[in-house]
Amino acid sequence: MADIRAMLETSALPDAAKAMAIAIFTMLARAEGRVHGVPAEEVHFHEVGAADSIIDIAGCALAFHRLGIDAVSLSPLPTGSGTLRCEHGILPIPAPATAELLKSSGLQIAPSLESFELLTPTGAAVLAAWPKAEIPAGAQITAVVNSFGKRTLRHTPNLLRAMLFETAAATSETDDEVCRLECEIDDATGEVLGAACQLLMAAGALDVTTEAVMMKKQRPGVRLTVLCRIADRERIAELIFRHTTTFGIRESLLRRRTLARHFEEVETPYGKIRVKVGSLGSEVIRRTPKFEDCRRAAEEHGVPVAVVLAAAR
Repeated sequence: MADIRAMLETSALPDAAKAMAIAIFTMLARAEGRVHGVPAEEVHFHEVGAADSIIDIAGCALAFHRLGIDAVSLSPLPTGSGTLRCEHGILPIPAPATAELLKSSGLQIAPSLESFELLTPTGAAVLAAWPKAEIPAGAQITAVVNSFGKRTLRHTPNLLRAMLFETAAATSETDDEVCRLECEIDDATGEVLGAACQLLMAAGALDVTTEAVMMKKQRPGVRLTVLCRIADRERIAELIFRHTTTFGIRESLLRRRTLARHFEEVETPYGKIRVKVGSLGSEVIRRTPKFEDCRRAAEEHGVPVAVVLAAAR
């Protein structure tokens, strides 16, 4: 796990994609650790550690980032049935690590008559780590892709379908309720807190902030504040407990108002840049270029990032 984390941290992935890929591997390592009875950091990956699996996980994290999506909605997952042969011998389906991920994440499964492994630990970890949301009424499909496998299944098509939705919130101002999770910490390093903040954002937190505070016995500390969807609060709270040194979290519900937003792609002398567009009613009042797109274009063309930002605006 430490080797894979170091590989991802030093990669050219955008920071958000790095954090999400590390979050996926962390969930996978925790599940494998529970199966083998060892700490997550000491897990030795077998099939999952192979180069193609690392590319799969990093690629899924990058796709989530590049698509600019907020969350995913999943149908119940068929796991397959029977047994599989792996490095540890012959095991029942779902594999032990897959079963652990299904248990800890609350992912729903569907009966399947196929005598193959249809849900791997890698796939389960990706789907468990992605933030979730139900598709609201009035959502519009903006893109569809169908991916076909080579194995012939007996009862169902070997097909994975993904659909990109834009919700009604993209055309009107929204007013909703969110959860605030907050704690003070005086015994963690900046590196630990920085890694935790990245992990929380990758896990679907709406916002993560820190501020300096003075704690008991005049110890300097940090207040960690995390905003998340109400449906995600248990999962996000668990991540805070696991990845910081806090012994307690305060929880409160807040009303928030947000501008309706959607993404547009604009042509610049430095390539295509995504721009977040904010609307108040029918009036567009804000356009903000995606910084990661501008940073990447600036590196490719050898110009300051401020130049690309200005061109995109």
